[in-house]
Amino acid sequence: MNKTERHLAITLELQRSKTLRAEDLASRFETSVRTIYRDMQALSEAGVPIIGAPGQGYSLMEGYFLPPVSFTAEEAVALLMGADFIEQRLDHTYAHEAKSAQRKIEAILPESVRNESTRVRETMRLLHGSDPLTGETVKTYLMQIRSAILEKHKIRFMYHKKMPGPDGNRSNLREVSPYGLSLLHEHWVLIAHCDMRQDIRHFRLSRMTELQVLEDRFLLPDRFDLSKYRPSDDRNERVLIRANPEIADKIIEGVNFYIEAIEDHVDGVNFHFRVRHTEELLHHLLGWGGDIQVIEPESLRLRIQEVAKNILKHY
Repeated sequence: MNKTERHLAITLELQRSKTLRAEDLASRFETSVRTIYRDMQALSEAGVPIIGAPGQGYSLMEGYFLPPVSFTAEEAVALLMGADFIEQRLDHTYAHEAKSAQRKIEAILPESVRNESTRVRETMRLLHGSDPLTGETVKTYLMQIRSAILEKHKIRFMYHKKMPGPDGNRSNLREVSPYGLSLLHEHWVLIAHCDMRQDIRHFRLSRMTELQVLEDRFLLPDRFDLSKYRPSDDRNERVLIRANPEIADKIIEGVNFYIEAIEDHVDGVNFHFRVRHTEELLHHLLGWGGDIQVIEPESLRLRIQEVAKNILKHY
């Protein structure tokens, strides 16, 4: 980055932030604090209304904005494809705003940059595998939950778990304080404090029904930061299978999240999995049929035998 580019980038950073120290800017642009001091002096002499001094932090005078910034073709592609993603994956409000933002960006691009960005975008396409039966419901819930998070309202819903609980039920009523949303493996997941469990839990939106936004309010804990939050890994069950090498790629593509290790074996390829419940792998194992063999645990081997016998009864 040359000096002119750095001056523009510094001004953009100051426009985004209230106050930045010279040390922060030096770290951001990988230069020395002394260089930042010189950059500030040069920007002030060029007429940029910078307030502050060394040791106190810098800010822009309130009301100052840069004129419209020009984009390269690559920057335009990044913005426009980002808008494509938002349009597909967020709720209808943001889908509309994303489309509006696309039109505004395209309107200000020089014709040569617009043509080049269009040419590049035509070689790439965003696709996702949202379930058509739940897609619209999820988008509606996404909008309601997003609003509840911003307004700090608790929510209530029926949650249908993948695996039955200790009481044998797969569904129960949950009342939670919604902290944030995350798109994980093609599914929207709510991170929330659950009143029933008295702890943070994760809820897939596609498994919710009867969602209600409540009048009750909640306070977001000071210690919670969604950008830094990492859930604890509770996959404590281990599974070992041996597979025909010809379907190794298929296994990796299908259940990559669960794979802990892969190793060659004289009789095939060994896959080591770590799961919460062995049933999570069951339908995958059945789908791979005679191309795999469950080595351990023994309980899963017996479960495969049981399901196979039930299948034979129908044929």
